Amino acid sequence: MKKLLVSALASTILLTGGAVAQEASSEKQAKSAVQFRQALLQLVRSNVGALGAMAKGAIPMDAQTIETNATRIEQLSLMMDDYFALDTSSFDVETEALPKIWDNRADFATKVDALTDASVTLKTAAIKGEESAYKDAIGGVLRSCKGCHDTYKAE
Repeated sequence: MKKLLVSALASTILLTGGAVAQEASSEKQAKSAVQFRQALLQLVRSNVGALGAMAKGAIPMDAQTIETNATRIEQLSLMMDDYFALDTSSFDVETEALPKIWDNRADFATKVDALTDASVTLKTAAIKGEESAYKDAIGGVLRSCKGCHDTYKAE
């Protein structure tokens, strides 16, 4: 019972911790946070790449790859709010994340939720074998990425 209570408390803290940004307390902490965010986004990018190639017809549609990559993107999207909770904008760190992420946390969270929803839709289409839905569902993932990048990523 005690383990269950501790687990529930820890989950609550993690899930609510990203709602309000906390400022990084040192340049070292800010650099570390940026490295983790960049690693997370590299993993997203590695899984989106094959999906984009399929949508463009550069490689054949493959339900297993679509399901696997959509599952990974979903899981990674669920980590994004936590990894962006630390406001690093006060420090001179190399990042493409714009400071307005921390000025408008609710909108940022909405955009992350859109990626989660789009990846679940894509995964569901792949599991059901709905080949006619693959391209549009991949487009949903790509549009959600673009929607966040257009607002919160420096080009």
